[in-house]
Amino acid sequence: MHYDDALDTAISRLHDEGRYRTFIDIERRQGVFPKAVWRRDDGTERDITVWCGNDYLGMGQHPAVLTAMHEALEATGAGSGGTRNISGTTVYHKQLEAEISDLHGKEAALLFTSAYVANDATLSTLPKLFPGLVTVSDSLNHASIIQGIRNGRGEKRIFRHNDVAHLREILEDLRGQPVLIVFESIYSMDGDIGPIKEICDLADEFGALTYIDEVHAVGMYGPRGAGVAEREGLMGRIDIINGTLGKAFGVFGGYIAASARMVDAIRSYAPGFIFTTSVPPVVAAGAAASIRHLKQDQGLRARHQTQARILKMRLRGLGLPVIDHGTHIVPVHVGNPVHCKILSDMLLERFGIYAQPINFPTVPRGTERLRFTPSPLHGPAEIDALVGALDSLWGHCALNRAEMSA
Repeated sequence: MHYDDALDTAISRLHDEGRYRTFIDIERRQGVFPKAVWRRDDGTERDITVWCGNDYLGMGQHPAVLTAMHEALEATGAGSGGTRNISGTTVYHKQLEAEISDLHGKEAALLFTSAYVANDATLSTLPKLFPGLVTVSDSLNHASIIQGIRNGRGEKRIFRHNDVAHLREILEDLRGQPVLIVFESIYSMDGDIGPIKEICDLADEFGALTYIDEVHAVGMYGPRGAGVAEREGLMGRIDIINGTLGKAFGVFGGYIAASARMVDAIRSYAPGFIFTTSVPPVVAAGAAASIRHLKQDQGLRARHQTQARILKMRLRGLGLPVIDHGTHIVPVHVGNPVHCKILSDMLLERFGIYAQPINFPTVPRGTERLRFTPSPLHGPAEIDALVGALDSLWGHCALNRAEMSA
């Protein structure tokens, strides 16, 4: 086999389909979020505004977080020293897990290096703990959920996205078997919300476990920022909650929160936890500080939602095809990978606005989009600049607003 030829063919296919991914070099600058510096390939620099980041609240530069990280760095140094079972468990890890379990009203929490790893490790381990377990998963669940279920090698069923009636049909067929229902609170590409109460009702009726991914909701929803399940008073009905420390909390890492017995079992059996070096103490300290702060800062959450509403209103006023499910995520439908990439490139080159194109396989073919994530620190000037740039480019590229908005 000609291995280089096979690699060239695979990469060429992405170019031909208009979905080859490129990454620009960005340097975030402390104190000027969401501004950053773009370093071009020729060595020149340009100031840009980042509109596609997942540091939703700007906590990655919050003084409380930075102070905690500086103190931990001076106290402990850089790394953790090993896996959790080989010298890698510190007071910082235990404090962070205590903050997480308190946030979600659970007995315990378990820290992973990312929410992807938390999903993969947990979901692949559960079939080993519950023989015969059938995992029933929403059709639009994140790639990490799909990977974890696949790695678990147990029986799985897929229900149509947010379709409670279809979920009931599947559960009727599985009556009497051990079942895990896996879904998300906020689906990150459309920004729509899962029917949490209805799923919990079905889980109670059929004796199923529930597993919710709150990655795009923690920090931003609920009285203390625990997510949509907290906002709707449903955390106590969820068996396992997955979350991230790398989005609204502004740092790095992922976790699950559950009963002490469930966490102990995952801790004891999941290879993705057992054999992975733990996050550095400095990261754990920053994440704990971020969670503590956001438990109290409802005002920051309110400003975040206000900026998202303003942006969606302004874009709809131009007739742009905004997908609006009432959350902080602002997708603008393009529907063609080549056009999506062109728009992204022109926003960056002409206007200093950075928004990555979202193409297949992240979203289905024909639903390509630009996805904007306003923060409380994207103020009127930044919103004016983005709205003006999109208005100009939509006309320049001859995209039909009325037809695409339908």
